[in-house]
Amino acid sequence: KIRVVNVVDLMKLQSSSEHPHGLTDKDYDSIFTKDKHIIFNFHGYPWLIHRLTYRRTNRNLHVRGYKEEGTITTPFDLRVQNDIDRFHLVIDVIDRLPDLGSKGTYLKQQLQDKLIEHKHYVHEHGKDLPEILNWKWNNK
Repeated sequence: KIRVVNVVDLMKLQSSSEHPHGLTDKDYDSIFTKDKHIIFNFHGYPWLIHRLTYRRTNRNLHVRGYKEEGTITTPFDLRVQNDIDRFHLVIDVIDRLPDLGSKGTYLKQQLQDKLIEHKHYVHEHGKDLPEILNWKWNNK
């Protein structure tokens, strides 16, 4: 079972005793749990999320964020270079779910192969893979 949480107000991560927008420990734990793995994809520096969640119960927090990697490149490639793209995030999930066994290993290899394909394609064509460029939400 996977839960996706969209954090719009970062101050919600702090305790209500630290910031007026902050969540109580009970509310925070009901959203993020006390013991499950959390993968937090952030458009800024990871240390900020760690700082905001420092006093929270759950220490299974893995933050992906800006690492000052990359040059002038494609939008998706910049995400890949900072490990905040969809492929790296799924790999992070697989690494934290050992019960997936060989299915997880197989999917992880497919994703790593896709990252290699992406790197070669961007280098050769100067743009993202067509499946990235043309991706649309499936509204079924």
